[in-house]
Amino acid sequence: MKPQQHNQSKTGAARRQFFSFVKKELLHIWRDKRTLFILLGMPVVQIIIFGFALTNEVKNSKIAVLDQSKDAATSSLIAELNASRYFDVEENLTSYKEIEAAFKKGKIKLAVVLPSQFSEDLKHTNKASVQLIADASDPNVANTLTNYATAVVMDYQDRVTNKQRLPYSIQVETRMLYNPQLKGAYNFVPGVMAMVLLLVCTMMTAITIVREKEMGTMEIMLVSPMRPQMVVIAKAVPYFLLSSINIASILLLSVFALEVPINGSLVLLIAESLLFTLVSLSLGLLISSAAGSQQVAMFISLVALFLPTVMLSGFMFPIENMPFPLRMVSNIVPAKWFYIIVRSVMIKGVGLAAVWKETLILTGMLLFLLTVAIKRFKIRLQ
Repeated sequence: MKPQQHNQSKTGAARRQFFSFVKKELLHIWRDKRTLFILLGMPVVQIIIFGFALTNEVKNSKIAVLDQSKDAATSSLIAELNASRYFDVEENLTSYKEIEAAFKKGKIKLAVVLPSQFSEDLKHTNKASVQLIADASDPNVANTLTNYATAVVMDYQDRVTNKQRLPYSIQVETRMLYNPQLKGAYNFVPGVMAMVLLLVCTMMTAITIVREKEMGTMEIMLVSPMRPQMVVIAKAVPYFLLSSINIASILLLSVFALEVPINGSLVLLIAESLLFTLVSLSLGLLISSAAGSQQVAMFISLVALFLPTVMLSGFMFPIENMPFPLRMVSNIVPAKWFYIIVRSVMIKGVGLAAVWKETLILTGMLLFLLTVAIKRFKIRLQ
């Protein structure tokens, strides 16, 4: 046999062995229904929970109204507050003394006080006051509710005055770009994508290889003619394929269930998601090389990665508000850069020119993690 034909034969045999390892791992995942449920079910559950339950929007808040004027103008304003999806008028109070009692009962979160002569003041002096009293034991909710109520009052004012500018009045016009309705899902969907892909890919890859080492089957596979690095990569390929299904399910749920649009390029969004998946798989390979047992691999994947992903990726808490050391640490969290990419491409509709830096950082992380992981496996398992 000629040398060229011999090399082609060896390449073909190595390719067949590689795909046989991939097929073996796929069959193992298919037989393990619990693992399959975690891989495919957890992303769906988390996107639903974060999209519908864990939201920073405040809806259907119970409020009380003290209407001291009781005229057509105040009745119309109260009706607009009640018609808003943010408020439900729970009580109609008759005096100031009842306001604090209503707050102490825990029934309401906001009280709206409409003074006497409200309609007369509005007609004759072009001025009328509305007092908003909020329960500031939760300052974020209190601030949000007062902003919502102020917006409703300003909309009512514009309708009454036909948007005419009054003498010596300063009108502030506010526009909310990309998310005019301030839906919490616009923020949580990119964050959940980063968290789910990182945790699922990293945890499952780390555990499956450590399990092979604990059972002694990894050494059996490594005696095959295929190089140890290719054996390890072959075990990661099925999780890459399953992660692709997760990406598709998350995007479908986001668009059709949570009504979060994909304003940018779908191809770019999928490509960036696959890049982040490869980074997560490489991190899982690195953890599996350092962990001596499944328990250690699970601990590192869940505890050591979950908290940094949630706390330092930017989707739960603004990184700009953190101390300088934490801001520096956040730069080594892959989820931070992927969150910026998804939010920019999916919500803002930008292209690769706007996220090239984040893409380059993720590519560098992929090369670094994959190189270190393969070298450590080569030393320990060959």
